[in-house]
Amino acid sequence: MNQPNFWSNQEQAKQKSQEFNELKNELTDWDTISDEVTTLLELALESKNDNELEEQVTDLEKKFAKLEFTIMLSGSYDENSSTLAIHAGAGGTDAQDWAEMLKRMYLRYFESKGWTAKILDESRGGEAGIKSVTIEVIGRYAYGYLKAEAGVHRLVRISPFDAEKMRHTSFALVEVIPDFGELPEIELDEKDLKIETSTASGHGGQSVNTTYSAVRIVHLPTKITVSCQNERSQKQNLETAMKILKHKLHVQRLIEQEAKKKELRGEFHSAEWGSQIRSYVLHPYKMVKDHRTKFEVDDPEKVLDGEIEPFIEAYLKRK
Repeated sequence: MNQPNFWSNQEQAKQKSQEFNELKNELTDWDTISDEVTTLLELALESKNDNELEEQVTDLEKKFAKLEFTIMLSGSYDENSSTLAIHAGAGGTDAQDWAEMLKRMYLRYFESKGWTAKILDESRGGEAGIKSVTIEVIGRYAYGYLKAEAGVHRLVRISPFDAEKMRHTSFALVEVIPDFGELPEIELDEKDLKIETSTASGHGGQSVNTTYSAVRIVHLPTKITVSCQNERSQKQNLETAMKILKHKLHVQRLIEQEAKKKELRGEFHSAEWGSQIRSYVLHPYKMVKDHRTKFEVDDPEKVLDGEIEPFIEAYLKRK
């Protein structure tokens, strides 16, 4: 950061600054615990009040458990940033509304973690909600935490779009891909790419809906499709879309190796009945349950407000 040309690349400089602050905070937390342990030992030797000591030990154990948890995130890409995509599944308008609810839940969670989230592409629903959204999540251990969220999420509720107030079940698929950094070994042949441009329909600043800045790339051999419309220029959107496409192709290569399959994405399922990893029930009772770990809570509102870390921790501790 002391290099004279550090800020010449603003985007990279911001990421390095964020990484520095995260490392600094983590180191400070460990130092604080070390100091507290020393103080606690001194108090114990002085035979201070047992109740006071017990409270301090309990508090220290909680802090230590939180920091110790990061040691579990030792996978090849766990420390990296990530790309998270949400796709509405079976359920029509209700599913699109559910996809938007998940988007809000994750954005609130990213905010609580101090991660930077940037919407790269978003496709709005016809009546309500979203058909899909792709979010870049920049932060230490972003992939390590978010890989627990990959899979189908199921919602059961009284539909706000049903005049008869019937109970509906909706599905959305969450896809999580680690940031692999530069992938020079992934070479893209222009003949294999179908590149389309259009006017941006959402994020992007002043030029939205006036220039053909939005980019959509189809990799013809694999049918993988990537879109980006967040950046101001077509060139920036193309660069971002190409980066995500390379990452998706890299994931596909790794998935083909059976040993890497579950570690990276979990087994793929279509977003429909019977394949969900987690259910969010708002009616006839209130509960959120993860079907992989059996962990559940009876306060869906808090979960949908971004309090998903207990589910993530339960999943990672299971592994």
